[in-house]
Amino acid sequence: MVLTSCFQQQNKESRTVFRYNESAGITSLDPAFAKDQANIWACNQLYNGLVQLDDQLNILPCLASSWDISEDGKTYTFYLRQDVYFHQTDFFTFPQGKRKMIAQDVVYSFNRIVDKKVASPGAWIFHVVDTNVNGSYAFTALNDSTLTIRLQSSFPPFLGLLSMQYCSVIPHEVVEKYGKDFRKYPVGTGPFVFKTWKEGLKLILLKNPDYFEFEKGERLPHLDAISISFIIDKQSVFMEFVKGNLDFMSGLDASYKDELLTKDGGLNPVYAPHIYMLTMPYLNTEYLGFLMDENQKDAATNPLLKKEVRQALNYGFDRRKMLRFLRSNIGKPGVYGMIPYGLPPFDTTHTYGYDYNPDKARTLLAKAGYPDGKGMPTITVSVSESYMDIVQYIAYELQQIGFKIKISKLQSGTQRQMIAKSELPFFRGSWIADYPDAENYLSLFYSKNFCPMGPNYTHYKNQQFDNWYEQSQRTTNDSLRLELYKKMDALIMDDAPVIVLYYDQVLRFVRNNIENMENNAMNLLTLKRVKKKNM
Repeated sequence: MVLTSCFQQQNKESRTVFRYNESAGITSLDPAFAKDQANIWACNQLYNGLVQLDDQLNILPCLASSWDISEDGKTYTFYLRQDVYFHQTDFFTFPQGKRKMIAQDVVYSFNRIVDKKVASPGAWIFHVVDTNVNGSYAFTALNDSTLTIRLQSSFPPFLGLLSMQYCSVIPHEVVEKYGKDFRKYPVGTGPFVFKTWKEGLKLILLKNPDYFEFEKGERLPHLDAISISFIIDKQSVFMEFVKGNLDFMSGLDASYKDELLTKDGGLNPVYAPHIYMLTMPYLNTEYLGFLMDENQKDAATNPLLKKEVRQALNYGFDRRKMLRFLRSNIGKPGVYGMIPYGLPPFDTTHTYGYDYNPDKARTLLAKAGYPDGKGMPTITVSVSESYMDIVQYIAYELQQIGFKIKISKLQSGTQRQMIAKSELPFFRGSWIADYPDAENYLSLFYSKNFCPMGPNYTHYKNQQFDNWYEQSQRTTNDSLRLELYKKMDALIMDDAPVIVLYYDQVLRFVRNNIENMENNAMNLLTLKRVKKKNM
């Protein structure tokens, strides 16, 4: 009914509505809370930031047409476009009519992210920003079109941080009117405008007729609308997609994996006349982590605090076989390091990392004082339901070389809380890149990032690693920084605070009448260039 009323003046044959489902649900359309993929995808259609990423994760201009970085890497000056306007909506009218986006809006939006009253989970991204004499963050609008941001010290990945949806620019007038309800009355500058949201049922976004980006002389976006449904059952989503009621489906679920894919991970030929598949590396490293804190409970008898035991566990199972039988070869075996496939300086020719070598695992066990596993206590690994099959496989393989493994199944929310509180000695984890720089992965092992305030869930501490990490943040030379990243990655693998399982892969299934569907290693959904042919 909503779509019918929206397009009643438009020829029915020419309407193009892109339809996808969000099983996880959307909790907020406020970019300050764009933490989960579902929220991020929706916000990416509604808002813009100073910069954006292309399919190859290059940083490109967006609201900022250009920028300068000072020689010491501490001051960023952004020059804004002059043709960007906030959405005009049914629920809010700006007093002056069309409202241009200016530098003061960027300052307002960024200050809102760090405002403790807002409690945005993205506040951490601006911890590198310096403060002024009055204690405010060093975001400064020099005039309507020029903005500066001053950092405490050089931080080369900073531009990548600004590509996150937390950094979307919003108008203060709408936030001031709706307060916390801005989550359901969003106004941005993006390619699509909010129309209606029946939570748990349907979200409708309409084409922004004033959007500022053009491609080949044609104003974006091409689609007339986006319709997002919220079907929870994954098998039902698959059936709706097969019937043509959805245009796009992302990821893979066990309920339809063997139906949709061949054993080698290709698209089942039965579906080729109607569907195509897009795939590329996904910046997501799946791993098992060890709590390295020597002050933890029962530390004196915990075999996992011995490096040789952790290394033996790393050598003790076949990652390639695991991917072949449990994931239809979706992803790459984690035999190289923590930095994932598809992100520099990942390199398949380097010598660090762990591949299957049971003989070496047995040698390391003996060196640790547990020949063939004799005298070693049972090791408990904590895992959520969705990863039980993988951990059961690993446990079986490890038992063949002398380990005794017990699996503790936890609710995913409970597991995350216990990891953050350092209550699990051995746990399954994953790290999806927040921004396209390997520093994001290496920060998991910097000693000053101990959780719960930081991402160092293993409590790994190595002074050499910390020195290299800090050195990498000071250098503005990309080649030197990548070499330091390699050294850090190699050191992590030698100390083995984690067992890298695999590097994930983006899978997208698209109806054949959809064109220009973008794909990227951040698994970000961008629909402004998509075209749909009505069948």
